[in-house]
Amino acid sequence: MEPIISLKQVNKSYGTKQVLHDINLDIFPGQVIGYIGPNGAGKSTTVKILCGLLTDYTGQVQVAGVEVKADPLAVKKLVGYVPELADLYEVLTPWEYLEFVATLQGMEPSVYETRIQRMVEAFGLRDNLHQRMDSFSKGMRQKVLLISGILHNPGIIIFDEPLSGLDANSVILVKELISRLAREGKTIFYCSHMMDVVEKVSDRIVLISEGTVVADDTFANLQQRMGQQHLEQIFSSLTKHQQPGSSADELLRAFENNNAL
Repeated sequence: MEPIISLKQVNKSYGTKQVLHDINLDIFPGQVIGYIGPNGAGKSTTVKILCGLLTDYTGQVQVAGVEVKADPLAVKKLVGYVPELADLYEVLTPWEYLEFVATLQGMEPSVYETRIQRMVEAFGLRDNLHQRMDSFSKGMRQKVLLISGILHNPGIIIFDEPLSGLDANSVILVKELISRLAREGKTIFYCSHMMDVVEKVSDRIVLISEGTVVADDTFANLQQRMGQQHLEQIFSSLTKHQQPGSSADELLRAFENNNAL
């Protein structure tokens, strides 16, 4: 089977700071990849490269057989992208915004009109469909962003912290949606700090630290190799982060002798 996403010797710098160091990844159709790492590890940079938003890197990146650097616009049509921050046109209603996105994707009204109605209903936004989004909560905006990212039924979906601001019921819905999409053969690239969710939805976990891949395996294999039960523990060990208890002790010490100030 040929990889649907391939990164070979990918390096990326911002000025004098190198954020990606020789990244090599082959991702295959139908896989759910949990892409994790500490802040500043290079996760968002990788995501932007895969979406065709950054092309000033070295190395080779192909998405569905398309060389990203050569044709980033073609890649954008192939990929569904849900970023962490819901940066929407807030003066529009969800219907107007989603219709705009569907038109950009070349969808016919006979297809997108019914699809929008059904997806908005599933996310509990039916009564808000024609309400301007400048009055929406963060969670409501995130739901619209999720719909816009998968509206054109892409074969590759990239989620960058997609659960930001969602309520518990919506989180459950998105987790189930990811599982169903994977069963349909979609490839999911899931970037998140929520280890419990990554642990449950991913069939392969890639851990990046300081711009370098330090682990690439199933969660079960990582458990066996590291001798630890939870992904959070594996994450801390591989990124050489101090134990949470020690960090908490340091924070609490900041309050000692406060009355003397």
